[in-house]
Amino acid sequence: MVKKINFFKLLVSILLCQFVGAIGSVFTATSLENWYPLLQKPTFSPPSWLFFPVWVTLFTLMGISFYLVWEKGLQKEGVKVAMLIFCVQLILNALWSFIFFGLQSPYYAFIEIILLWLAIFLTIVKFMKISKTASYLLLPYILWVSFAMLLNYYLWILNP
Repeated sequence: MVKKINFFKLLVSILLCQFVGAIGSVFTATSLENWYPLLQKPTFSPPSWLFFPVWVTLFTLMGISFYLVWEKGLQKEGVKVAMLIFCVQLILNALWSFIFFGLQSPYYAFIEIILLWLAIFLTIVKFMKISKTASYLLLPYILWVSFAMLLNYYLWILNP
């Protein structure tokens, strides 16, 4: 039996994640013009234009993932905790942009992205117990953040 989609909850879930992305982009925008281009970058650094479509896609997948867990019902065991951990990683996501681009601190951003990665991993673990699909939708996110962590590390090392 196919369950009906609650389009309101789905929209709220996706918009929540996109909103966090928009908050992060506020800090990113000005630094992309006058700070980030001046940094020494590793050879594997992707072009700047790639980040926007990747993050929009990832935030959309995160929103769908959050929706799938939310749809299981807040009374189901583990759902509230999983949703809370998801929200913590969302806050850490926006905080990374503030630290890296807003404060222009690759060192502190590197420390913070490790915490972000751990929060994403914990979210995946918690979501797996509720909805395998929801946890699988977060795999591209943790892979991208793993790459971002490596890139962040090199930006810190190359720009002391």
